Amino acid sequence: MAKRIYVADDELHIRTLIQTFLVNEGYEVETFEDGKSLFEAFHASCPDLIILDIMMPKLDGLEVLKKMRADRIDTPVLFLTARDSVADRVEGLDLGADDYLTKPFAF
Repeated sequence: MAKRIYVADDELHIRTLIQTFLVNEGYEVETFEDGKSLFEAFHASCPDLIILDIMMPKLDGLEVLKKMRADRIDTPVLFLTARDSVADRVEGLDLGADDYLTKPFAF
């Protein structure tokens, strides 16, 4: 059974690029354009990994992670975001992210 990954980013081309790459590597991928949609889907079915942007409408990535960790949900989370300051990285990792990558990125 393929591992399932949720990808949340408000930019369609980023979601599509990540989804295409991961599907080609054998993963099952579901994409979301905002944090609220991801959070709702997450409670219906838990993925093996979440790739999460920070700056999204409705519910930003930091709030999604705060809610997950408050609910004691320990699914691995990788932030993939344009926010690249040291303070941003520290905040994301302190909230419980497993890794923090900045855009632009390369496969």
